Amino acid sequence: MNNKIMLIQVFVVLFLCINLLLIMTFFSKEVFYTTMRYVLFAVTLMSDCLFLFVTDILLILSYYRFMIQMWLCLIIYIISSLYMFVTPVTLTAMTLECYVANCLPLRHAELCSPRSTLHGILIIHSLSFLPCSVFLSIFCASASYGSHTQGRTCTVEIFINHTWQGHLRSAIYQFYFLIMCITIVFSYVKIMRVAKAASGEDKQSTLRGLRTVGLHALQLLLCLIQLWCPFIEAAVFKINLLLFINVRYFNYITFILAPRYLSPLIYGLSDEMFFNALKRLPLCGLRKKH
Repeated sequence: MNNKIMLIQVFVVLFLCINLLLIMTFFSKEVFYTTMRYVLFAVTLMSDCLFLFVTDILLILSYYRFMIQMWLCLIIYIISSLYMFVTPVTLTAMTLECYVANCLPLRHAELCSPRSTLHGILIIHSLSFLPCSVFLSIFCASASYGSHTQGRTCTVEIFINHTWQGHLRSAIYQFYFLIMCITIVFSYVKIMRVAKAASGEDKQSTLRGLRTVGLHALQLLLCLIQLWCPFIEAAVFKINLLLFINVRYFNYITFILAPRYLSPLIYGLSDEMFFNALKRLPLCGLRKKH
């Protein structure tokens, strides 16, 4: 196998191992899987694992120019498109949870209950699937029946039959980007006002909330960078297939793989309770053996 692809596989396996360790930490304490912020964090971990696994398959298929039937490519695209949005939308939901905890503390238990968390996860996946469903509905309406059984190199660009479809996809992506940015800024400003008015322990708690929102903003920025990749790749795809493959490889390393390495570590290491549980996890296994 080519050295470039081998290097990618090493990174992907390492990332999946790190995420598996974090998921094991999540299930190690009841407080984690009964608290909304930790449940949403676990959703981002699982979402990143699925997204990275599927996009790695796409990268291998396009790099070696494997031809697969359109219906199979369609399934792969649906999964990758869904989980491309799940992580940033979940981070936005985590920001709102932080806003409620600091600005509406008396309603936090009611709004962030386990039942509300389940409803929130369903809403997150529904919102994440909406762009994909719109795009696929337009493709299915405009594509001929015979095209679904044709063998093609699996890329998202093969689903764009008209220029306006690409513009529509761009508009949807930018709309989601705008809404998520507004949510982050709104939450940050509100928590900052509470921090100025608070005193003593309340002030320290609010400052921690402010730092958490700042970390979510950084995570969100890293995740949203990948939304630029399809537009770059679509332009290159029209020029040259080999150049497109090289650009996709670079984008995968820079805008998909690297941010997903940083994203779970930022939250996992910044949260004191989760970090302490993470440190004790291997030691617990050794103690049980002894």
